[in-house]
Amino acid sequence: MKIYRYPKLGLENLTLAECDEPKPAPGEVVVKFHAASLNYRDLLFADGLYNLRPHLPAVPVSDGAGEITAIGEGVTKWKVGDRVCPSFFQGWIEGPRTAEKSHSALGAGELDGVLREYGAFYEEGLVRIPGDLSYAEAATLPCAAVTAWHALVSVGNLKAGDTVLTLGTGGVSIFAIQLAKLMGARVIATSSSDEKLARVRTLGADETINYRTTPDWDKEALRLTHGVGVDMVVEVGGAGTLAKSVNATRVEGLVALIGVLASGGGFDPMRVLMKSIHLQGIFVGSRRMFEGMNKAITINGLKPVIDKTFAFDQAREALEYMRSGSHFGKIVITF
Repeated sequence: MKIYRYPKLGLENLTLAECDEPKPAPGEVVVKFHAASLNYRDLLFADGLYNLRPHLPAVPVSDGAGEITAIGEGVTKWKVGDRVCPSFFQGWIEGPRTAEKSHSALGAGELDGVLREYGAFYEEGLVRIPGDLSYAEAATLPCAAVTAWHALVSVGNLKAGDTVLTLGTGGVSIFAIQLAKLMGARVIATSSSDEKLARVRTLGADETINYRTTPDWDKEALRLTHGVGVDMVVEVGGAGTLAKSVNATRVEGLVALIGVLASGGGFDPMRVLMKSIHLQGIFVGSRRMFEGMNKAITINGLKPVIDKTFAFDQAREALEYMRSGSHFGKIVITF
């Protein structure tokens, strides 16, 4: 089978090779992948900024979708032909995340990822593909969609009528818009592109802010909420945007800290204290969260937004395209 590996870190070192197809051990199944999708984490890993001591050679990329082709001894949950996605954290089934569960993530030098034609997985580490989604659509879910669900539902307890502020138009932010609208929330979305803002309105965003032409977007969010502030911010920028996100949030609101896209400083923790802001780090989610989200996707017919699709032999080009930051939604690799 074909498989991508990093013998050493650096996107220029991503190597396509051949190896034997895996055979399932007891309790495992073999998945034939049909699609994978990229996350910013995949670039950080390639650049040596994500895992400082990875196990090399490493198979990258956490998010994939495929069909089961072989069943190991003792497997009762699955059958050949079932359509599945591996869960991002293979060992986080439910409950709170622990250090041990954190070491079961795919595609960053701890457990091999999905940028390969076949993979063997423990039967409890898989989730059934929801509804009538294609493999390409399903491959977008394990990291970005589950992260948004974790922030909005598992931590945010989002209710109809709440106001959510999203930053940018990457995978997590687009899923946050879609999922928040499913639950009846009001969404304020930001981007540096008027064209992208027009597109998020078609996904249900109620208000939009161009942060290039309106650099004080936090003040605009306050104006749009009559000075009260939003109930929740899906914060994917990090250091460069956190201070404004806190300012845009209401007293005792939530800032779900997810990303590290924007460099910068000047964050004053006094604002968190004075407004009693809940500042919560979000790191993807458990298999149970994935399954709960999939029920909502199936019932509501939600369709993931795919910006561009690349062939399997164009994996490096796909990662370079992600580096450009021009995508809207998810970037997919098909096998």
